[in-house]
Amino acid sequence: MNLFEAMILGLVQGLTEFLPVSSSGHLVLTQKLMGVEDKGVTFEVMVHFGTLFSVIIYFWKRLWGLVLAILPPFREERKDDRKLIGYLMIASAPAAIVGFSPLKNVFEGAYEKPAVVGLLLILTGAILFLPRIFRVKGTQEMGLKSSIAMGLGQALAILPGVSRSGSTIVSGMLSGAKSSAAAEFSFLMAIPAIAAASLLEARKLSGIDTELLGAYLAGGAVAFVSGLIAIYTVLAAIRRGKFEYFGVYCLIAGTAAFFYFRSIGA
Repeated sequence: MNLFEAMILGLVQGLTEFLPVSSSGHLVLTQKLMGVEDKGVTFEVMVHFGTLFSVIIYFWKRLWGLVLAILPPFREERKDDRKLIGYLMIASAPAAIVGFSPLKNVFEGAYEKPAVVGLLLILTGAILFLPRIFRVKGTQEMGLKSSIAMGLGQALAILPGVSRSGSTIVSGMLSGAKSSAAAEFSFLMAIPAIAAASLLEARKLSGIDTELLGAYLAGGAVAFVSGLIAIYTVLAAIRRGKFEYFGVYCLIAGTAAFFYFRSIGA
């Protein structure tokens, strides 16, 4: 992997990790198109940490409030923050169960089939239109029902091509949560999910190729910056009621990917 390839893949990872268009699906398709068959464990760890830091930086005040909520003395005004922590734990459980079950191997098998990834991108596009189709206007803050629904959405997103942010935000909206509350909760859910993925990949590290370290660091830095841009973009789209625009993109990109890779037998 050279510097240019690392920066392109870092850009794709950062943007699509938080935009509701599936980072895993875009990375699979981008690798195939660029002919980069193996990014390497070190690179995956770097770009994952890049996106992790972007969401931590953006929500640092909110996260600091959650930290204060679990430190003694347990103040009454922090009760809602403690509830939110509980909801985050509940929402993280389904993906963790799938991730440590034999079902994970079935899900990961799709990574080798870019035409299938294209179909799953089409599925993501359809998911993003559900709030518009059902005319959903959530009015509630996050609760148990919404956290369970969003947790199931995150578990489904283990499939490459199914957007984590898209499936979780839509699940929250369909369960009655306000779009802004569902979006923030989705990003907070990303922190333990990305951290766990990074640590699992880091365990596989046997050494770092110093010749590629510059490319890896560049990829991680690009993922960090583009991740911040993606967070701003998604929250702005939510506020303006333009979330389904990403659905149009997924339908077009998924259809193009499916027919292209099917034509070459991939």
